[in-house]
Amino acid sequence: MNLEQWLAHCESIHTKSIDMGLERVRRVAERLKLGFTCPVYTVAGTNGKGSTCAMLEAILEESGFKTGVYSSPHLYDFKERCRIGRVNASEADFVHHFERVEKARGDTSLTYFEFTTLAILSLMAASDLDVAILEVGLGGRLDAVNVIDTDCAIITSIDIDHTEFLGNDRETIAREKAGIMRTGKPVIISDPVPPASLLKCAEETGADAWLIGRDFNFSGDKQQWSFAVRGKRSAGLAYPALRGANQIFNACAVLAALEATRGQLAVTAQGIRNGLSVVTLPGRFQIIAGQPTLVLDVAHNPHAVAALFENLDAMGFYPGTHAVFGAMADKDLAAMMQKMAPIVTHWYFCDLPVPRAISAAALKQLWADTPKNTNYPGAPNIQVNTYPDSVSALQAAIGCANPADRIVVFGSFYTVGGVLEHGIPRLDAPHLQATNAT
Repeated sequence: MNLEQWLAHCESIHTKSIDMGLERVRRVAERLKLGFTCPVYTVAGTNGKGSTCAMLEAILEESGFKTGVYSSPHLYDFKERCRIGRVNASEADFVHHFERVEKARGDTSLTYFEFTTLAILSLMAASDLDVAILEVGLGGRLDAVNVIDTDCAIITSIDIDHTEFLGNDRETIAREKAGIMRTGKPVIISDPVPPASLLKCAEETGADAWLIGRDFNFSGDKQQWSFAVRGKRSAGLAYPALRGANQIFNACAVLAALEATRGQLAVTAQGIRNGLSVVTLPGRFQIIAGQPTLVLDVAHNPHAVAALFENLDAMGFYPGTHAVFGAMADKDLAAMMQKMAPIVTHWYFCDLPVPRAISAAALKQLWADTPKNTNYPGAPNIQVNTYPDSVSALQAAIGCANPADRIVVFGSFYTVGGVLEHGIPRLDAPHLQATNAT
């Protein structure tokens, strides 16, 4: 079978799309003799995991190490989920390791995520890596990634998401994230206000907790920043190439993790500078210059949308902000829309190609039913339309936007992925083209 056929097979062999627990996964991992001989970083948290993994990868590669990265979900190509040496793994490699997992699982039923995670871990373990970087998909304690012991755990921001699996408050969710901690190993916590349960779990586990504000911190101005960690200081650093004020917390976590594992991986100062300057990750407050300006962000919960709003607000004045929005039905959608309402002048709600998604029509109705603060510019005149996919929604936004406006695509990996599937859009508003023609 080719990769597409294998993915279809993975979707058909288990009765649930998400089935939390490690017993089945561990059983198959043992049959595969799955493990790493190189250092392993495991990254969990509500938001910022992908950016943290990308910065780790860039710095380590620029320091001369061969990296392997597992991240999920992908934007538009499944092969994005595994990068070896900063390049997506090949279809042939994926297929070979899918075959290994199928042979090893026997009559053990695995979910799509569990099967694909085991295949990617098998692929990475066979790739002669200097370092493995693993992004946790959901939670931590019962996530399939957690069958691998980590040399350094990183826990980013903790907020409310996936409540049906992780709990309804930060304290409960933090306990699930804490499951990636290991006795005697460092855990880097970059949430500036960490839940008490997270610190308690670190103490009970016997992990070496590194906290932002206590063990590491940063300061800076508009041009550069400085980083301090357990008595050491690095000054004159360029800000990460990934945009957004929240990225400084992710960068701090990365530098703290590299310091905590310096005995295993000696990263150079130049590697840090180069890595931060070249790191890229599509869909994370990705600004594409044009007329109008296009902003792509996979923000898909209220915490991430609040950060998106702050980043948009810091961009300066735009006469109009056109929002292309599609999302999963299990999210706190009203809160997400309310957070963006003060700057959105036109909503373009779109359907997404997965059963978990809320329909564009339902989003429009939810917007109509959501209490609004009408004390912001343009509130009485906001326009709302629906579209069958994010691409047609974007095209409609381009048709309506003025050259000086901006278009923001957000709400889900599927929303942004649909727009990026055929390449990065370069926008020229129709009325701008007409003006140039005259």
